[in-house]
Amino acid sequence: MQYCRRCLYPANHPLGISFDVNGICSGCRVHEEKDYLDWTEREIALRRLLDGYRARARGKHDCIVPVSGGRDSFFIVHLIRKVYGLNPLLVIYNRHYNTRAGIYNIARLRTALGCDSQTLTLRPSLVKRIMRATVSERGSFHWHALAGHTVFPVQVAVQTGISLIIWGAHQGLDQVGMFSHLDEVEMTRRYRREHDLMSLDAEEMVDRGGLSEKDLMPLFYPQDADLRRVGVRGIYLGNYIRWDSKVQHERMVRLYDYYMGPLTRTFDTYNDIDDMHYAGMHDVVKVNKWGYGKATDHACREIRFGRLTRAEGLDLAKRIENCPGQDAGSLAAFMEMSESHLMAEVDRHRDPAVWERAADGTWHRCAAPANVSSAADLPRMGDCRFMTNSPVDFEGPAHTQQLLTRGYLAERNGPYGRPYQASSI
Repeated sequence: MQYCRRCLYPANHPLGISFDVNGICSGCRVHEEKDYLDWTEREIALRRLLDGYRARARGKHDCIVPVSGGRDSFFIVHLIRKVYGLNPLLVIYNRHYNTRAGIYNIARLRTALGCDSQTLTLRPSLVKRIMRATVSERGSFHWHALAGHTVFPVQVAVQTGISLIIWGAHQGLDQVGMFSHLDEVEMTRRYRREHDLMSLDAEEMVDRGGLSEKDLMPLFYPQDADLRRVGVRGIYLGNYIRWDSKVQHERMVRLYDYYMGPLTRTFDTYNDIDDMHYAGMHDVVKVNKWGYGKATDHACREIRFGRLTRAEGLDLAKRIENCPGQDAGSLAAFMEMSESHLMAEVDRHRDPAVWERAADGTWHRCAAPANVSSAADLPRMGDCRFMTNSPVDFEGPAHTQQLLTRGYLAERNGPYGRPYQASSI
C-alpha cells in the first residue's frame, strides 16, 4: 500500500487519490493552493455571486444553508448572515442519534443568529430499517444521514423556489484534491451518488431490505426538470475562502460560545460533537473497512497546515484508532440487531488490499501502515492544541424546557462566560 510521504493518506482512500513522482498525494498538492491563491480576489468573486441572489427568491429567504449541531455550521451561517447580509433558511436532517450537545448547538445557532429553520425527521422505524439495509449493502449504518443531509436542502430549494444552496468545504477537494479551488465545482447529483452515498442512490434501494418506493421517497433527489425550473445550484465556500476549520471554530466559539469537547476517537474537539456514533462506531467501521479513521483525517489536515509533523500525526492516529468503540451496544440496540451481526455485516466490506482473514476467523493487516522514514515533512507553522469548554448543564430544568418545548435558547445578558482550555494531544 502506498502512503503519501507528506500526510498519512493511503492509496485506497475511498474518494480516490493519486501520487506524483515525489510520492506526494493529490490532496497535499491541491492544499498548496491555499498558500498561493489570491484569496482577496476569490472573496470578491464570492461577494459578486451572492449579490446576484440577494432577495431573488419568491419568499423572504435569499439562500439555504444546511446545518448540524457540529462541524462548520456557525462559521457558514455567521459569514452569510453577518458578513454578507443575506437571510438564509437553515435546513436540518435529523439523524436520530443526536447528542445533547448537538441539540444545544442547533438551538444556540438559530437563537444567536436569528434564522428560520426547517427540519426533516423520518419515523424511527423507517430509519432503523434503512440502517439495517445499508449496513448490509455498503457496510454503512450512517448512509441514511448522508443521504438526508445532501438531499433535504435540494428538496427544500425546489419546494420554496430558493435557488442557492451554500455548503462549506468540498470533501473531495479538501481531502484528496479531486478538484482545484479554481474549478469552482458545485453540488451535483453524480458526486452525491458516487462519493457521498458510496454509489448507492435511494432510488436503487427500492425493494432491498423490504424498503418500498414510498418508504424511500423522502431521500429521492428531485427531477432534473424541477432543478432547472428553479435554477437550483449549490456552491462551496471553500472555493472562495481559505478554508481552515480549526481557526474558524476558534473564532466562532469566542463569538457564540457553543459547545465543544473531547471525542473518543479523535483529538479534534470541534467537529462531530453532535453525533453519538460518528466519533465512535462510525469510526470503528471506517477503520475496519479502509484501515484508517477520523484521527488520520484530522492529522492529515493538521500536517498540511503545518501544525503537526508527520511523525506526530502518525503517532496520534495509531494511538487513537486502535481504541475499541464503546458505543457498539447502544448502536446495535437502536438498530434492533445484535452486535455480532452488525460487525459481521461490516466485515463483508473490508478492503482486501488492507485486510486478510486468518483461518481462525480473526482479521489481520496485509498492508503495512504509513511509516515515518520516507516522510517529506512540512515545517511546523502553528499550534495543534484544541480548545474545550466547561460542560453545559444539559440536564438542568432551564435547558430541558428550552430545548424540548421551544427549540431555542433564551437570550442572556452578556456572554455566557464559560472558561476555555486548550487540550493536550
